[in-house]
Amino acid sequence: MKKTLSVIVIAIVVSVAVFAILRMVRLEKVPEVVVENKKKVFKPAPDFTLSDIYGEKRSLSDFKGKVIILDFWATWCPPCRAEIPHFIELYKEYRDQGLEIIGVALDWNAQRVVAPFVQERGINYTVLLGKKDVTDLYGGIMSIPTTFIIDRNGGIRKRYIGYKDKEIFEKEIKKLL
Repeated sequence: MKKTLSVIVIAIVVSVAVFAILRMVRLEKVPEVVVENKKKVFKPAPDFTLSDIYGEKRSLSDFKGKVIILDFWATWCPPCRAEIPHFIELYKEYRDQGLEIIGVALDWNAQRVVAPFVQERGINYTVLLGKKDVTDLYGGIMSIPTTFIIDRNGGIRKRYIGYKDKEIFEKEIKKLL
């Protein structure tokens, strides 16, 4: 009886592990590409409108024609906090070449905590206060940070889940600027 129970428990653990691995592989897959007239067309980034930390409404379409790093993050998230200095440096270095960085804060009490956090850290790029309907537009953000690289035509080129070094983002945006 104990042997049967052990086998069942092991089978359940293995099944859960396989499911989790398959889920992560699916989440990391490259955005769909459609070929039209021998030209690659990338899946368009869904437009949205959110308030920034000053209460102004901002839409993704406001940044049309720019290369965008769209980062879903939170103030309490250590990997998110670790990426912020990289984004500050990238924005300083590449904004004049057409880079825009948009941080979408997913904090539960964002209106209260995000603005002071942005000021304390000297964040120099656009920070918006996120909502669930926007995360749903991007496939449901299951883990943060989740970062998208969007080209000048509004196509999603890359999706990164979890912390990534500055060099990874820099390599991708240089191709698009």
